[in-house]
Amino acid sequence: MGEGQGEGEMPDDVILDLDNVVAGYGKADILQGVSLQVRRGQFVVIIGPNGAGKSTVFRTVYGILTPRRGRIRFAGHDIVGLGAAALLRLGLSYVPQGRHIFPLMTVYENLELGAYIRRDKAQIRHDIERVCSLFPILEARRHQRAGALSGGELQMLEMARALLLTPRLMLIDEPTMGLAPDKVEAVFNSIEEIRRLGTTIVMVEQNAKRALELADYAFVLELGQNRFDGPAQDILANPQVRQLYLGG
Repeated sequence: MGEGQGEGEMPDDVILDLDNVVAGYGKADILQGVSLQVRRGQFVVIIGPNGAGKSTVFRTVYGILTPRRGRIRFAGHDIVGLGAAALLRLGLSYVPQGRHIFPLMTVYENLELGAYIRRDKAQIRHDIERVCSLFPILEARRHQRAGALSGGELQMLEMARALLLTPRLMLIDEPTMGLAPDKVEAVFNSIEEIRRLGTTIVMVEQNAKRALELADYAFVLELGQNRFDGPAQDILANPQVRQLYLGG
């Protein structure tokens, strides 16, 4: 234990800490003692087969599910039981699976709604322009209805909207699901750009090989438990991981 670090405290560079978390739906435990730590500035991926509990981790961190056992801490705070508004104010944002935009509103109006808990209107306008510079396709589409965007463009809008809350950490769940290969690469490029801005990222992703190529660190879940973890390149090179989860 480091000097000045009390029992149960997170190291200074750890922003998210799950310790032996058990959670699920109804009487079924999907997570059966999952533990992970995410360090500030990292790009972390969580991979594993369908039903491993990857998305359940995010739902539990974000308070959609309440853990039956275990501890979850973010930026030094115990966050079990906190609502979404409190988590957003702490700097934790969540981009869930699927599309959750307002299709009849314009791209710009959707971005404005992304900053709904903020009151600094001039800074919000400035941040929207900055976000549009990161996603040029959104700048080109800013006056179009969001419902007219392609799948990849909608995913970029989701991530851009989450950025307007100036998060310290973004949870991104299956961002390339259902996208054509060229759109997949565009979404990954956008995620890399978000990471370069200094935002910590934890991502669940079905395209495990590509995600591991880009990430710093990885966790592999199986049947609601930790199976492997380590630097992403080591996980990518692990023969067992390649055989079991990456198609050999």
